[in-house]
Amino acid sequence: MKPLPPPTPAEARELALAVLAADRFPMLATIDGDQPRVRPVSPVLTEEFTVWVASMRSSGKTGEIERSRRVELCCMTKDHDQVRITGTAELITGGEKRQAIWDANPLLRAYLKSIDNPEFLLYRIDPHRVRYMREWALEYHEVPL
Repeated sequence: MKPLPPPTPAEARELALAVLAADRFPMLATIDGDQPRVRPVSPVLTEEFTVWVASMRSSGKTGEIERSRRVELCCMTKDHDQVRITGTAELITGGEKRQAIWDANPLLRAYLKSIDNPEFLLYRIDPHRVRYMREWALEYHEVPL
């Protein structure tokens, strides 16, 4: 079987957005000193390649992100298409976006009871680089931001 031609930048962007939309629990990589740490997260909002992730102050990733805001998200479909979003995690402490995310997420409200609960942390992952890979093609394609 002949390999598929590489996607154009516009195609790679659309394919990458589809992967991001399909993966409900992408893996978030953080840095803990010289040790990488990876765990599944559940994004509370995604706009293009900017992803918001809620967390708890008591979570291990909180301290890791405080020490190094450099993170990477890896998303994958059931067919093994992948997207890697390399970026920085920005703590969002107020504003309309935080309120809108709170209002739209009954699980957050049920568990944390108040948007002012000090345990409630919201991170916006700002993308610096996005790469897409079709199945296990072993070749990433840069996705224009």
